[in-house]
Amino acid sequence: MSNIMKNIGFSQVLNLKDLISYQKGQVLSMTIAQIPAVNVTLFSLDAGEGISTHTTAGDAIVQILDGEADITIGDQTLTVKEGETVIMPSDIPHALEARKAFKMLLTVIKQPSTYKS
Repeated sequence: MSNIMKNIGFSQVLNLKDLISYQKGQVLSMTIAQIPAVNVTLFSLDAGEGISTHTTAGDAIVQILDGEADITIGDQTLTVKEGETVIMPSDIPHALEARKAFKMLLTVIKQPSTYKS
């Protein structure tokens, strides 16, 4: 049997924010699942670090697991804290910056390009 999920324990209680650490001056990521239509990734960003403006081919769900971030979507900037979630629409430029060190679970869902009947 092949599992789609990786880097994560099965059949156990997990605290996602404990699965990735902080490193001074770094942005860390850990892929949980990656298939053509869905990417699930844990990130940690040290205070002052960021992810520069970019677009994605799918809608993105950002769940803040720890800390605080500024998320810019188009010309709007939102401050998001632990326990809060933001949906970033596809093809709209967005960026993230750590106001305080923060951890997030990022889920990107893409429209399947073709279906076979």
